[in-house]
Formats: sequence, structure tokens, C-alpha cells
Amino acid sequence: MAKNREPIAKHAKALGISPATMGYYKKETTRNSNSQVRRKKSEYAMQLQEKQKVKFVYGVLEKQFRGYYERAERMPGKTGENLLFQLENRLDNVVYRLGYAATRREARQMVNHGHFTVNGRKVNIPSYQVKPGMVIALKESSRGIEKLKANIEANAFRPAPRWLEYDASNFAGKVVAVPTKEDIDLPIEEHLIVELYSK
Repeated sequence: MAKNREPIAKHAKALGISPATMGYYKKETTRNSNSQVRRKKSEYAMQLQEKQKVKFVYGVLEKQFRGYYERAERMPGKTGENLLFQLENRLDNVVYRLGYAATRREARQMVNHGHFTVNGRKVNIPSYQVKPGMVIALKESSRGIEKLKANIEANAFRPAPRWLEYDASNFAGKVVAVPTKEDIDLPIEEHLIVELYSK
């Protein structure tokens, strides 16, 4: 499976986002801190940067991202918002949103290792699309893992978004609605991505 192994802090800085927004609170970089000169970006550069930012945040590579975009085009509604909703509905993102992982990368690894079930069945595909009514739960055999327990405790202050319902006593979360644009906590101008792919 292809993986993005670029340094988190360096890439985040290049895209103009804080590593803290992705769960990396201790990562910063001072490399070439004075080298960036303000330049007026072309329309294409802004569109490309927005696409790269979304791919980086959700940990998706180009081929898969293109597939999401093509599906979003076929769905009713706005293409850009449909694209973001598909990314939010990924199982690894839901695991991150529920507080089981400190970062989406960590959530992806946990899903790969088979620590979660969807409606009672083990799912180890990070890109699995969850839907309203589905219940995502931590497997009983995984509840004693120290790393997971530490994450749950550390992320207790981070409330789940409105479209997810968290049941702490049963180590489970339920998808109660489709996410909306307001539920996405990053400044994303999805119309720029649509413009890029529409050329």
C-alpha cells in the first residue's frame, strides 16, 4: 500500500496549515523560516495548493483522490461538498474524530490492524465509507491496549462532531447524520478543487 512519508511539520508549513490542526501538537519546524518571500500566486497555484492541502489532511494519494472526485461529480448536490463528505466518512477519519487516535495517520494504522468493528463486523479498510445508522466500536480484545486507553483519556476533551454520537461506556460511536460543511473544522475552499479538475 502506498504511503505518504513526507515530514509532517515541513509539509504542513508549505501548505499554510498548523500541524496542531491535524493532531500533531508537538511538531513545529524552523527550517528556512526566513526564506519564504510573499509572492502573488497564480489561479492555478491556489487551486493546486487547495487540492494538496485536502489530500495531505486526509492522507489520500492522487489516484484515490481522483476517484473520490469522480464519484462526487456523479452524486446529487455540490461536487466540492460531496468530495469533502466522502473524505469525512472514511472509517479512519471517523476513528480519529471519535478520539481513539491522536492523528489520522495513527487512526489508519489502528484500522489496518483490525481494532474496530462496523455494525459488529471487523473492518480493516481505512477508506471504508460509513453511513448514517452504522455503529463503529472498539473490539473488546483491543480495549486493554495501553496506547488506545491513553488516546481515549487524552482526547476526552475533544468532542465528537454533531454527526457522530459517542458512547464512552461501550467504546462505540454511531453515525447519526451526514456531515455538513460546518462540521469540517479546517478552512477548505473546495470550489478551487472543482475548478482545477474542471479544466
